[in-house]
Amino acid sequence: MQQNLSKETMKNIILMMLALMMCCEMSAKGKQKAAGEWVATWATATEFTGKGDMPKSGTLTGKSIRQIVRVSIGGNVMRLHLSNEYSKQPVEIKSIYIADLDNDPGRNPVAAEDVANIGIKINPKSAKYLKFNGKKNITIPAGETVVSDELAYNLKPLQRLSINISYGETPENATSHRGSRTTSYIINGEATPKSDFTKNPEREDHWYNIATIDVRREGCEAIAIIGNSITDGRGTTTNLQDRWTDFLADKLQANEATRNIAVLNLGIGGNAVCFGGLSDPAVKRFDRDCLQQAGVKTIVVFEGINDLGGTNGDAEMRAKKIIECYKDFIKKAHDKGMKIYGATISPYFKSFYDNGDPFREAARQYINKWIRESKAFDGVLDFDAVVRDPQNISVVQERYQMDWLHLNPAGYEALGNYAAENMKFAAE
Repeated sequence: MQQNLSKETMKNIILMMLALMMCCEMSAKGKQKAAGEWVATWATATEFTGKGDMPKSGTLTGKSIRQIVRVSIGGNVMRLHLSNEYSKQPVEIKSIYIADLDNDPGRNPVAAEDVANIGIKINPKSAKYLKFNGKKNITIPAGETVVSDELAYNLKPLQRLSINISYGETPENATSHRGSRTTSYIINGEATPKSDFTKNPEREDHWYNIATIDVRREGCEAIAIIGNSITDGRGTTTNLQDRWTDFLADKLQANEATRNIAVLNLGIGGNAVCFGGLSDPAVKRFDRDCLQQAGVKTIVVFEGINDLGGTNGDAEMRAKKIIECYKDFIKKAHDKGMKIYGATISPYFKSFYDNGDPFREAARQYINKWIRESKAFDGVLDFDAVVRDPQNISVVQERYQMDWLHLNPAGYEALGNYAAENMKFAAE
């Protein structure tokens, strides 16, 4: 009897343990679901760093850098992607902490003398260290990327975030993004949240090693925008975050129906679709910069002027090749279940690309006609029509131009507002 009772008791205990394990597993799954999925809130296109874009002192070894980014959507859990893709040596990182700015001006007016120092001071009480497999330090091998452990952090929509990296040994040529449109502050030694970056730091308008910030959110999605210097922000005001993608993010956050839409700027100055240009062309980086970003449901392609600007009697061939590349982008996006928008190429007459060759303009008009009328894209952003002079459609309106190719902040605001009004999103 005692033996039977013991067997029965053991059976009950085992059943109770199995039930408890199932409950714990279901609870863990429930918590994971409640936490939401990863979605990128900020990203940049990484590239090779030539000597002219390295710090003026020549190296980041043994130094700390404070870099400022502006996110789009907020979140309470985040992670950071770092890249050493374009370097031939490993990069040794001693520590990274993030922090709120001491005074984030948002869209409020900033005195001219203060613009150059936006982000130089942080709120040390807000600082938190990122970790990698539980450790503060990490060495990223040449040609590789890493992602931090997830971190609880109150990241607010549209806030500027300070990312502070302390380096050990670094490559001769860093992996960077040249067109940050923000100032990075560099000091000697390993920084802590109490370090003072205001005492004559080295200044560079580039980002080094940072690539993407993800947040864990429910019901959110991201737009990945691949482009050239017009998207990267040539002609904007350094530190004031007035690229067209910034204005788009502002508009989306101002509308309750679109506050769950993140905006990722993957523009590179001088970039091309497939012919020449600077850094990897769009055909080479499209998968990494658009398809592989967390939470992307929509892509915008705004490229082409640099391909056409380099024509040498082959404008017609280039135009047809660009369209073939667009078709490939469309297929790749649709295979992933993503929507993809085509943006028309804006005017360039009176700029350095205006060499009197009529075939360049004919090629631009040919591509734009295909974008508008082929219905190959899921939607069209007719940026050409937004900024061109109604009296001379080959020229940008004077009120919007910076150098007759790139726009000024007013021109970028016009593009951002137009995009917000003319795009449709699954999360709406």
